[in-house]
Order: sequence, then C-alpha cells, then structure tokens
Amino acid sequence: MTPGPTPGPRRRNHAPPREELLAAAMATIAERGLEGLTMAGLGREVGMSSGHLLYYFRTKDELLLQTLEWSEGRLGHERSALLSKPLPARERLAAYVDLYVPDGPRDPHWTLWLEVWNRSQNADDDARARQAAIEGAWHRDLVALLAEGISRGEFRTVDPDRYAARLRALLDGFSVHVAVGIPGTSREQVLVHVREFIEATLFPGT
Repeated sequence: MTPGPTPGPRRRNHAPPREELLAAAMATIAERGLEGLTMAGLGREVGMSSGHLLYYFRTKDELLLQTLEWSEGRLGHERSALLSKPLPARERLAAYVDLYVPDGPRDPHWTLWLEVWNRSQNADDDARARQAAIEGAWHRDLVALLAEGISRGEFRTVDPDRYAARLRALLDGFSVHVAVGIPGTSREQVLVHVREFIEATLFPGT
C-alpha cells in the first residue's frame, strides 16, 4: 500500500488555549533561541495564522512579556514549594539561589528575561508594572525567608529588605554573565561565589 502524503501543520477550527501558545513560544526559544521565535513560525507550530496571533498578542513585545509571565508563574509555584518545605532557612535560601541562577548559556527563561529587559526601554507603563510585579514576587519571598531565618537565630540581624535587594542585585549580575556565556562565570562558579558571600555576610560566627 502506497503511503499517503505527509500531513502538514495541524489546522484547527478553534484557537488553541492561551497556555498552549505560550508553551509553544517557550519551547521555540529553548530549541532555536530568541531569534527563532517569529509570529509566522509560532503560527505554524500551533496551526494558526500570524494575523490570528497578532489578534491575541497585538505585538511581539506583548507575546514575549506574556510568555515570561507564564514561565514565571511556573517558577513561582516551584519556588513556593521549595520555600514551604520544613527545612532550615539556610537550606531553603540555598534552594532559592539554585532556582534563581540560569542553568547555563542561552538558558531559555533568562534569554527571555534579557530580551524583555532590553525592550523595556520603550515599554509603556502597563508593561513596566507587569515586569515589576514579577520581580516583586521574588523579592517578597526572599524578604520573608530572611526575616524567618533572623527570627530563628539562623541568620545575623540584618535589614531583610535591604539585604534582599543587594543579594538579588548580585544574583542578577552573575546570572546575566551565565546566560550570555561570559568566560569564568559558569553556573557552578557563580554558585560558589554567592555561597561565599552569603556565608560571610549572613551566617552568625563567620
């Protein structure tokens, strides 16, 4: 029996769920990098026209921001699960740092973050507020963890908000280096640097 023609992209009579669109966008970034994510290419992946995608997202900037929000939502659930474990605060802080730092060069989540940051120079107030909301969630969780560790005597008495701001600035700087592949700043090296900083500034008796 002669095989039939290979089917082309699957066509739908209805729009795929929003989460499927965003998951497909993130998968494209992971596989081909940000330069591989186009409205036309994403449309082929999910069986929609680029025009239909523009109806959903209006601009590529909006697609990128919604994809980041979706990815951050998943990370937020993972972060909450880690921080709610019945472990010493220092162990949960190590888990927070481990989750924060990119896996390596071209980490898809951090690649997306860097592009959104770059485009934020021309973003409107709504987009900036949504970016701030994402960063605010990481900051609030870290402040709460620091405050808990201080109250239990695991950490030195520091201002949790100020310490969290400084630690996140350190993590952001190192994470950018990891994500773009700057020599001498592998994920493993960065984790050592951050651990040494935390031990020297936060742990009693060091």
